Amino acid sequence: MRWLSFALLAMSALAQSSDWMDLFPDSRFSRWTRIPIPPTAPLGAVQQWKVNPEERIVLCEGNGGHEMLRFDRELENFIFHVEWRFTPREGETRYNSGIFVRNSADGSIWHQAQAGLSGGFLFADTLIGGVKQRVNFRPQMKENRVRPAGEWNTYEITCSGRRISLAVNGAVTSEFTACEVPRGYVGLEAEGHRIEFRNIRLKNLR
Repeated sequence: MRWLSFALLAMSALAQSSDWMDLFPDSRFSRWTRIPIPPTAPLGAVQQWKVNPEERIVLCEGNGGHEMLRFDRELENFIFHVEWRFTPREGETRYNSGIFVRNSADGSIWHQAQAGLSGGFLFADTLIGGVKQRVNFRPQMKENRVRPAGEWNTYEITCSGRRISLAVNGAVTSEFTACEVPRGYVGLEAEGHRIEFRNIRLKNLR
């Protein structure tokens, strides 16, 4: 009976893991598109995104301007899993990047999980009563669970109906419970700092 319970548990875990879609890009980023931030700005001439297929890491050098690397599939309800770490730089305290969900195709509407040493929280240029507005949930952040530069962090962003929640290293730190944007694109942010991403995965929620 104990063996049967273990076998059923293992089968359940396997079924759950198979629901995840691997978003790791190929060397040409054929499923991904660079989008300038803001969308009216010119796209940087430098290709600052690279892949390391052996270690399965996406590297952003941070030397090609402010932009979003957008996965080219519109999504509705899902969990977006990303692990990231900054490359330490002596004297640097203002590391900055982010993980996007439910963005418009051009990035004019966006919802971001902040990646920085000051903590993981949600903020956005989104629709409030149908009008585009900036919202920032940093004051409501439950705790700062972000690890120092050089260490890996795990973000899981869940979008379900009107709710977006951010879990940082295993615990929810920020929530937006009145999102009026029902679907959009996920992406990674380049904002002047060298950062690595790995285990980029997505699970659709029914």
